[in-house]
Amino acid sequence: MDADESELCHGHVLEEFKEIKEVRGLIDNLKDIYKDLIAREASCERFTVIVDQYQEQPHLIDPYLESLMDQIITLVRQSSEEPLLMQEAFKYLYLITKMRGSKIVVRHFPHEVADVEPVLALLAKQDPTDHTMWETRYMLLLWLSMACMIPFDMSRLDSNIASATGERKKPAMDRILEFAQTYLTVYDKSQQAAAYLSSKFCTRPDVKQRKLPEFLDWALQILHSSDVETMIGCSKVTGILTMLALLFKHGKREDLLQYASMVKKVVEKLNISEINNTVLRKAGMKVTQRLGLTFLKDRVASWRYQRGSRSLSDNIRDGFVEKNKMTMKNNNATMEEDEEYDVPDDVEDVIEQLLCGLKDKDTIVRWSAAKGLGRITGRLPKELADDVVGSVLELFTLQETDGAWHGGCLTLAELGRRGLLLPQRLPDVVPVVLKALGYDQIRGNFSVGAHVRDAACYVCWAFARAYEPEDVTPYVTDIANALVKVSIFDREVNVRRAAAAAFQENVGRQGTFPHGIDILTTADYFAVGNRSSCYLDLSVFVANFPEYTQAMIDHLADVKVKHWDSDMRELTAKGLHNLTPKAPEYVASTVLPKLIKLATNIDLSWRHGAILAVAEITYALAKVAHEQNKKVTDLIKECYCEEMKNIVKELHKSKSFRGLGGEMMRKAVSVFIEKLSLSKMPYHGDPIIELWQEIIDDCLHHIEPEIQVAAAAAIPAFFREYYMDSFGKPKDNMQENIVDRYLKELQGTMETTSMGFSLAIGALPKFMICGKLEQILKDLIIASSVTPNHEKWAEGRKEALKALTRVCMAVGVQSSGSKSVIVCNDNVQQIYDAYFTAMRDYTLDSRGDAGAWVREASMMGLQELTSLIAKEAPGLITKDICKNLFCSIVQQSCEKIDRTRSCAGKIFSDLLYHKPEIPYIPQKEELIKVFPLSEIEEINWAAPSDTFRRFTKLLKLDTYMYSVLIGLTVSVGGLTESLVIHSSTSLEYYLRDISKDSEKMAQFADVLLKIFKDYQKDDRVSQPMLKTLDQLLSKGCFHVFWSDDSVQFPLEAIELVKKEISKSGDPNKLMSAADVFCGLLQFSGPTRKKCLQQLSIMLCHRYPRIRKATANKLYEALVTYDDVIPEEKFDDVFTVLSETNWDDDVATVRPIRNDLCDLMEVPKPVMLKPVCFGSFQSHWTIFTYCDLSLFMDFHDISLINENYNLEGPKDAKIIASYLIDANKSFEKKQSTDLSH
Repeated sequence: MDADESELCHGHVLEEFKEIKEVRGLIDNLKDIYKDLIAREASCERFTVIVDQYQEQPHLIDPYLESLMDQIITLVRQSSEEPLLMQEAFKYLYLITKMRGSKIVVRHFPHEVADVEPVLALLAKQDPTDHTMWETRYMLLLWLSMACMIPFDMSRLDSNIASATGERKKPAMDRILEFAQTYLTVYDKSQQAAAYLSSKFCTRPDVKQRKLPEFLDWALQILHSSDVETMIGCSKVTGILTMLALLFKHGKREDLLQYASMVKKVVEKLNISEINNTVLRKAGMKVTQRLGLTFLKDRVASWRYQRGSRSLSDNIRDGFVEKNKMTMKNNNATMEEDEEYDVPDDVEDVIEQLLCGLKDKDTIVRWSAAKGLGRITGRLPKELADDVVGSVLELFTLQETDGAWHGGCLTLAELGRRGLLLPQRLPDVVPVVLKALGYDQIRGNFSVGAHVRDAACYVCWAFARAYEPEDVTPYVTDIANALVKVSIFDREVNVRRAAAAAFQENVGRQGTFPHGIDILTTADYFAVGNRSSCYLDLSVFVANFPEYTQAMIDHLADVKVKHWDSDMRELTAKGLHNLTPKAPEYVASTVLPKLIKLATNIDLSWRHGAILAVAEITYALAKVAHEQNKKVTDLIKECYCEEMKNIVKELHKSKSFRGLGGEMMRKAVSVFIEKLSLSKMPYHGDPIIELWQEIIDDCLHHIEPEIQVAAAAAIPAFFREYYMDSFGKPKDNMQENIVDRYLKELQGTMETTSMGFSLAIGALPKFMICGKLEQILKDLIIASSVTPNHEKWAEGRKEALKALTRVCMAVGVQSSGSKSVIVCNDNVQQIYDAYFTAMRDYTLDSRGDAGAWVREASMMGLQELTSLIAKEAPGLITKDICKNLFCSIVQQSCEKIDRTRSCAGKIFSDLLYHKPEIPYIPQKEELIKVFPLSEIEEINWAAPSDTFRRFTKLLKLDTYMYSVLIGLTVSVGGLTESLVIHSSTSLEYYLRDISKDSEKMAQFADVLLKIFKDYQKDDRVSQPMLKTLDQLLSKGCFHVFWSDDSVQFPLEAIELVKKEISKSGDPNKLMSAADVFCGLLQFSGPTRKKCLQQLSIMLCHRYPRIRKATANKLYEALVTYDDVIPEEKFDDVFTVLSETNWDDDVATVRPIRNDLCDLMEVPKPVMLKPVCFGSFQSHWTIFTYCDLSLFMDFHDISLINENYNLEGPKDAKIIASYLIDANKSFEKKQSTDLSH
């Protein structure tokens, strides 16, 4: 991305049209590249990108617009015989027109007499049905609309000279009208240009006398005959209506008035408002308003309200006030003239249609109707104009649709902007606008009204510009409060910003809004973009000004607490919590009682919002009381405390926790219990406590994690307030009852139950844990471990580990304490072992690596526990614990999941530079060199490019080599492209550095093979290991071993790969193994022979896909390593590999494979016939496609037994001896026929 694009992406304002030279170059190059399709498309794409950058600042091209158009028009004139070049030129011109606008561009077209005929000639060559040339037709019609305005009679352009064929040209006037008629009925962009051409051409003095009636007859006939039920009919009608609207806009009233009534009747018959086509209805609305303006005289209403002058110098001149007074006197003198003005009856029909248009379902139609009403009202007498205002105000009723409210707001704004809404009407208008600012109608699980509120903000913005401050003063408080409430508390960001803009406009132009400047400096257009910040921060700031405090609290308590969106209700409750300290007496005496009554309302939204609000307000009042050294009951009356206590009882009695909304109510009541417990409400020993405990336990059993979290969050405050005595000990037998029950539920048969009670145990306060710590740790460790019955319970183990961490944090650390009370020397190793075990959890399910959640929880637990121990009792950290800790985290820092890698990297850096220092960090000095403190903050631990190149350096450290290499192996053999690239590149760089050191290479190879052995048959590591080996072998990373026959690495690798793929039916693993065998061909001696033997077996694998892939890989390997087979046999081997159809059945392929073995000088694999051991429990073992030489390695009875699942050691012993005998026979006869 270049600098300009970067600026644009960040929303920076452009200052000039910087690419003018490049644009001119692209236009000049057209004549050289227009025949090259690729070059032509690339040039057009670049031109489009440049022009689109200036879509929001098109005026920047104005200084160069005329020269660019001249350049393109010159190219068009030169390319009249090259249609393709002309099309490209007009395409560029259209892109400029799209950006700058046709009204501006059309002024710069050449418009001399000599231009008319060439443009007509070019248009005559166009095919209206050719959809590839629409840009050419569009621009030619726009050009013609300018060229046809020459100040001469069009007849002067006509010639009476006959052509060679004896035909005479049609008059230019007729030809232009024919083009207009043709393209008015074509369904593409040229229709708009044809409408503009028609309106400009038909208003010429000579054309309107001769051709206008005939042209209008044609247009009205099209309207009459077109079927608007079809797409073609709609297109024709839209074109004609657009033309009529422009015609009555550009033409003179005296010329068109005689046709207006006739056009109106035809348009009315179309019944456009019932047609389901938005563009058509908009065009109809435009025609209607233009007809209404035609019926009325072109005059400015003398009665309109005027604020100031358009001239700044007039506004600041001392005598302007007197001048304005004189103007008002003149207006009064012309009142009689206004009263005598006769308004045609047709105007009433027009106004009625426009009022209906305000209710249209589409915004663009309503907006067109609103502008039309504004224009027409400006020509009406005062009394009739007031009737229009009254009709608009009638739209603001609950019986009308949201569209009518929106259209009404747009109209009020338009009337106010034009000075047609007199101050006398403000007492009627302002209450309506304030209603519209809060308009929100529920429709199922959503609401409509955002567009109405946005339009109401526009009305307030327009009023700020329209009226003098003294006219608006009586309504300032209401408008200011309404705009503040919308700008801070509205759900939609665009409405909040619209209200902020309107508030700013009023502050700047009216200057009467209370504390306007102070509020604007904080709650500006950009600050209101974040909804949470608005509710929790900005609202508190604005509430500091007493004029707004009560209005904001009332708005939240009366409106937002009942909002249809649950997120909004939750924010409302938190907002009320923050606002309560600004007016605690008012909230406690007025707001709280009102909300308590709503808490048991039948409506779910009201009930939910009220419960949350009551909880938050009560807690806020408790904090206020604490600051004043009072009790919460000093602020809240006893009767209200009693009513709050009964809320949960009433909800439980009405079964509100079941069915629809039950989940929402459970969360709300959990919050309610938590907040009232924090508020220290005087319910000690009351039966309601038992009900609260029952509800919390019930929520912990729920399947929704959010409900479990809410219930667990209530436990600490609830237990401390109602279960702890004055000595800080549990009351009665509460500890035994609750803790034992929770631990029993922890070992339940459902994962969700285990998760819920893990959360609960983790939330237990310290006084409930002391004395039970040993049992709690034991059960949590069991719950965090993988067991056969609960192998897939990854989320349950995650929550158990989190609970383990919270319990440790709650009880604290002490070296010599009791293991039933505190984390100490007797149980710290047990806790760390649980975390280290969890670090090896790689559970897979349908969601992917679910074990990553467990590992991340374990890492976070290790960090918190180690940090606590380092501060309180560093002696508890042993060398082994620290080594395992850092090795585990380093391994996770190199694995493939970005989120896990990021978590591990941050924890690694925190522990490495922990204060106080963590003891016994292995090779800490080397770690600090690789991860210096100055770079730690800049590392993006989730980015493979940042992490792998650093952690790969730890391969030089013996302590971390194994851990780093496991992580790298999984990442190098992964699937994500960026992950594979960065991990493999980092590993390759390391091996390149040590490639000449045979000792380090041998150490690396030993560790790599050790990992392979440790994770044999574990697809999570073994499959990526095969890919990693393939990559390292293909890049020659082990070339140091080529000449050293004593190195056992290649032979050990072969054996490990053979064991990995034995009895495997995974095609991907088999093909990866084939890659490794091919890569090992670079080693000579026994390694090469064994690899060829394995590849030969795979050439006759039962899967055709494997046979074919093996042949291709072997071919590539033999080309790469040219010393594998004798040079004289190259051609024969390559021919067999490339020309054999390896998809054929095995019986067909096997003889070919055997011939190939002879060519490569390796023993042919021989198929063993079925061997039956009927005397041993009728057990059958079948061997197929076996190389007898392979079984020479199977003398170990246990190995045979493991590979063939035999019934006992006797079976295995007999098979072993039988195979040895068979192998000896094979050496003598080169064939075998085994049967029992």
